[in-house]
Amino acid sequence: MDADLIRSAQQGDQRAFASIVEAVDDRFFGVARRILHDVESAEDATQQALLNMWRFLPDLRDPSRFEAWSYQLLVKACYSESRRRRRWRLDVSLGQTDRPATSDDVSAVIDRDQLDRGLERISLDHRAVLVLRYYLDFPLERVAEVLGVPFGTVSSRLGRAHEALRGVLEADARPSVRPSPSEATR
Repeated sequence: MDADLIRSAQQGDQRAFASIVEAVDDRFFGVARRILHDVESAEDATQQALLNMWRFLPDLRDPSRFEAWSYQLLVKACYSESRRRRRWRLDVSLGQTDRPATSDDVSAVIDRDQLDRGLERISLDHRAVLVLRYYLDFPLERVAEVLGVPFGTVSSRLGRAHEALRGVLEADARPSVRPSPSEATR
């Protein structure tokens, strides 16, 4: 992000801030959607983060820290939104395609669906660290900065997130064994 644009927005330039919002809005929504697994909650968290950005931007001392600072606002808004909406809703988006699906496309959709369902079943802390690390491709130092936790905490949280996600995915992959009708009546 251009430091001059940030400085202009810090001084109240609404056009500069609108340019910043235009640059980060889709990415913010994508991160919030992956953390919260709910479109409406992600929209609310994104809006809250952008509002907080406008309100607190004048307090940002170093424009070079804007990216980490802005994602920190977003993650905090996601946590707040999650507390506000304790229940999860299923969000199904059906999109039109211009071409028939190939087996590779179907496999990719199945893999993505399994991953989404797995992410939905792990904790918010684990989802946040996974999204920041792999969706935004942040190095662990940046993830620690965004989450406001020590580097070691991020490393251990990431390891636990991998374990939790692996456990959920493996449990989903196991065939369910139903007792036969004669065993069920014993």
